Parts: sequence; structure tokens; C-alpha cells
Amino acid sequence: MGNKSIATTCPYCGVGCGVIATVANGVVTVKGDPDHPANFGRLCSKGAALAQTIDLDGRLRAPMVDGAECDWDHALTTVAEGFKRVIDKHGPDAVAMYVSGQLLSEDYYVANKLMKGFIGSANIDTNSRLCMSSSVAGHKRAFGADTVPCCYEDLERARLIVLVGTNAAWCHPVLYQRIVAAKRRHQDLTVVVVDPRKTATCDIADLHLPVMPGSDAALFNGLLGHLDREGEIDRQFVDDHTEGCEQALACARDTAPDIEAVARICGLPEDTVAEFYRLFARTERVVTVYSQGINQSSSGTDKVNAIINCHLLTGRIGRIGMGPFSFTGQPNAMGGREVGGLANMLAAHMEIEDPEHRRIVKTFWQSPAMVDKPGFKAVDLFNAIDEGRIKAVWVMATNPVFSLPDADRVRSALSQCELVVVSDVMRETDTTQLAHVLFPAQAWGEKDGTVTNSERRISRQRAFLSAPGEARPDWWMVAEVARRMGFGEDFDYRSVAQIFREHALLSGVENEGVRDFDISGLSEASDREYDGLNPIQWPVRRGEGTARMFADRRFFTPNGRARLIPVNPRPPRHGVDDDFPLIMNTGRVRDQWHSMTRTGKAPRLSDHAPEPFVELHPLDMNACGLQDGGLAQVFSRWGEVLVRVRADDGQRRGSAFVPMH
Repeated sequence: MGNKSIATTCPYCGVGCGVIATVANGVVTVKGDPDHPANFGRLCSKGAALAQTIDLDGRLRAPMVDGAECDWDHALTTVAEGFKRVIDKHGPDAVAMYVSGQLLSEDYYVANKLMKGFIGSANIDTNSRLCMSSSVAGHKRAFGADTVPCCYEDLERARLIVLVGTNAAWCHPVLYQRIVAAKRRHQDLTVVVVDPRKTATCDIADLHLPVMPGSDAALFNGLLGHLDREGEIDRQFVDDHTEGCEQALACARDTAPDIEAVARICGLPEDTVAEFYRLFARTERVVTVYSQGINQSSSGTDKVNAIINCHLLTGRIGRIGMGPFSFTGQPNAMGGREVGGLANMLAAHMEIEDPEHRRIVKTFWQSPAMVDKPGFKAVDLFNAIDEGRIKAVWVMATNPVFSLPDADRVRSALSQCELVVVSDVMRETDTTQLAHVLFPAQAWGEKDGTVTNSERRISRQRAFLSAPGEARPDWWMVAEVARRMGFGEDFDYRSVAQIFREHALLSGVENEGVRDFDISGLSEASDREYDGLNPIQWPVRRGEGTARMFADRRFFTPNGRARLIPVNPRPPRHGVDDDFPLIMNTGRVRDQWHSMTRTGKAPRLSDHAPEPFVELHPLDMNACGLQDGGLAQVFSRWGEVLVRVRADDGQRRGSAFVPMH
């Protein structure tokens, strides 16, 4: 592609940082984009090392069927005929797709269209289910739609930031640095961290609440009751724009009646709880940030709503510097939600179970086989494969044999599945080893499209490298299979811009502001305008983006009111006992990403944490007969792992921490 610089987007977390990739004399360099509004030139250690991760070692370069390289026509025809054979014999629900937040929105859109509108099954789900579905459900219960209210600017305009279940210093470093900078500028900005561990994020905390794992809902139920007792209700907002307040308050009074009870449930000193509640009650501009420590829980949705309830009760939403703010994990988890990549959603934030939404999408797509019920969600999908109910599955841009819970069952399921198709950039992964058909996908730097970050900002991911061998975009593979299944007219895509225009046009059909996701203002973008698209936050109805939602105090429920949800706190599904006396938390380390397929290629990223480990409080470590730096076999009810032992007095007694990588 010559010697030139390309503005694109980082492929790691949901911050969505802009980067400038320069190719000069065959050498790639990557730096932060000073003009991108997500990061203004900042990059984390992973983003700064991107140029070290784009070598071609281990790449899948050609299609393969049954272990032998072949041409694209044979591989695509094998998949199309295999899917048709299974559908003809067992029905459309015998096939499935498992996709990924690593896909671009256009890839996601075409896959979703094929499955839900033409095959006629909603058995398409995404690895974003594992990290973001709790937040999606919480948003929909409270707001009537999966709407993130805040923007990154709110972090800098707040006067209290509550970080719950997030080690932002390691997991969203650029946003963390924006908070650090804001704290330097504004002496009256207070930061509270709610986390069982004393993490690097606590370096800027004015108050740390090392809660008992799983007790977050009780903490926020207690806060809701405290706000009521202290007269901090925004009565006009609650009366005019919400419903369910009295029911939510009654539940909070029953489950977390006072500070003493909350302190006992959460394992905290009473004065610590009281100080947190005082800060929240007395500060108008509050942003509550939450991430996987909330979402990845057996009661994650309730925890999300417990947080949102506190903002609705006080009217602290839809205004500058306030609101509940979900930090997404993957670079395009949000984009996948927008195009209906979850098994219980349709494209453009429409609902499978809403007849009017089904009618809109069916008519727009001219769909011959529109779904009318949700499909299997991620874990259930692989259980259905294991049970023989799903006979063919296409896995795109993810490695479920590594990343899904109960990985042994996932491996067993795929090993006996009639047809396993995998699209990936790498030849050897835990999942590609079980594939009958392998499709070589384009990697970051080679593929073209859009992603949406945590603040609803759509950014372009642009190609600056030539793809190796026969690698192709994921959307192209899906369209080619669709054509061979007899749906060619409806999948006659010639460019990624064409797909984006269709996606944008659908978002505005019969909308007029009744649905949150609307980018119809971009539906007539020319190829050139799409190529030069600047980062923009949805909704985009008339060419301009929207920084924060709900400024008009109208929500996306049928009556336009937000809902406070009664929350009955539940402890972790399996508590401690004599056989399992510790509770394990998991998370990321600073310099690695997911299964390390990309970050593992950069030697410097392994310097910080070169091997897997378990962190324990020194007293727990001694009680287990372990030594700092020694090895430990860590058992749970579901599996075991051999890891290095680290003593950490910032770890809560009775807890253990093991990274996910």
C-alpha cells in the first residue's frame, strides 16, 4: 500500500482508541491519534506494541477442508451444502453461528441477516455474551433499550467517580489516565473504588471498599435506602419520568435496611459504608463506572439495575458529569449489539419477540424465513451442540474451546458435531483443531469497517496492510455462503460501505425517535464519505452525533418512563464450604489480551506478568501451606489449574485471584 499513514482504531478493549499506522519501507509503526476523541493520542502498553503483533507467523493463509488446503469455491460450497443438508433434515434450528466482538459491525450485520432473516434461526450469539449481556439486560429493564447514557467527557466533568468491579488502570488504561488527569485538574474530584482487591486502580482512590465478593447489589440497595432516608430523591424527576420507585425502595428496605446491615453483608467497616453513602448523597455530578466485576456474575443484571436505581432516584442521568456508565470489554461489543448479534435481539436494537419489530426487519430484508423466537445463548448453544440438537456451527473470530466456561464440554461438543466451520486468522488454536472447514480471515490492519466503543462512538477501522495468501473479510465469506445457499440477490454486496449504508438505513425505518439506535443520518454516505468517516456518537439522525442520552428525560419504554427495578441481592451461586473455602475472582493482567493470540507475539508485553498466577492474602497462603513464588494446584467444582503463588496483602481474606489469560 506504499509509504503512507492511515488513521484507524485499536483492536483491543472497548475504549476504542484512535491510532495512526504508518507503513514506510515495509516497516509498520503505530502511535496514538491526537485527533481521536476517545484517546487524544494516548495509548496503553498493548496499543503501543501493536506493530509487534502483525507478523504472519502462524497465519491461516488458505481455505482448508478436512485438513487439506483447497480453493475458496470448494470450501464455501462445502459449507453451504452442509448447512442446507442439515436444515433440510433437521430444520433451521439445527445450525448455529458463534461470533465475536473482534468482528467489525459490517461482518456482524451480514451474519445476523443470514441466520435470522434467511436461514430462519436465531441461533447466533457472540462471545460478548460472556461480558456484556448483564449490562444489556439491565439497560433494557431500566431504559427500555440497550442505551449507554454517558460519554467519556462525563468522567472529566464529574465530581464523584465510583469505580465498581473494574480495575480500569489495567483493563481500560486510557480512560483511567483521563480520570487521573481530571483528578489533577480538579481538586474536588473524588474517586471511590468498590472491589474485593486493592488493585492498581486504587492508587487514585480517596476511598476503597473491599467488599465481600458478590455483595455489590446489597451495597447499592443500601445506598438507595440511604438516599431515600436523607431526602436526596429528585421528586419531580421520579414522579414525572420514572415508575417502580416505591417497589424498588421497599425491596431495598427489606434487604439492606441500614448501614449496619450493609456493612455486615459486605464485610466492611460501618464508617467506610457511611462515608461512601455520604459522598454519593452530597455530590450532584456522580458517574458510576462498572465493568466485568459486575457483569460476569450469576446475578449481574440485578447488580446493574441496583446501580442504575440510585441514579434514577436522584435524577443523576442525562446531564453533564453524571450517570451509570458501562465500560465494554471488546473493541466492538457495542457494534455487535447494534446489529443484533445476540440470540435474543434483532438488528438495529429491535426485539425478536416484538411483532412490529419483526415486521419492520422482515419487510426491509425481504426475508423469506424471519425468526419469531430467541435462539440459544452462548453457553446453551454449545450445550445444544453437545446434546446433538445443533448439527452444524460456524465459529467466527473467537476461540470458544479456550474462552467459554467448562471448556472440556465445549471441546467434546465440537469434536462430535457433524459440521464445524471456523473463520480465523491463525492456523492453530484450540478451536481450529476441531474444524472440518477453515476459512482464512483478514486480521487487524488488513480488514475494513466500523467499530463502536463504550460511549456509542462509531469509528472506522481501516486497512493499511495487504492480506496474506487467500485471506478474506468475514462479511465476504458469509455473503458467498449465502449466495450458494440460494440467497444471492439479497447478499450481493460489493463493498463494506454498501453494507454500512444498509445497516444505517434499517436503523431509521419507522423510527422517528422511538428507538434509541438510529444512524439513518449516515445512510446516504458515499463510498468516499464512508472511507473518510470521522468518529461519531449515535444516534445520528441528521448528520450530527449525540454526546449523552436522556437529556430530554424521555426513555424508550412504552410510556417513556424509566423503570426502577426491585433487586433481591443474591450471593455467589456456590458459596464457600469446607471443601471450597475460598472465593475466586478473575480478571485481566495489564499487558495481555484474551487468549493472547495477538499480545503473545510481543515479547515486551510478557515482561510484566510472564506466567499465570494465583494471588492470595498472606494469611490464606500460610493456611494453605503455600509459599510466595511456589506452585499451587487451584481446584474449583469445575476444573483445576497449576499456577505460581503470589502473596498480596491487598487481596481480601477468603478470596483468590487468577487472571483469565
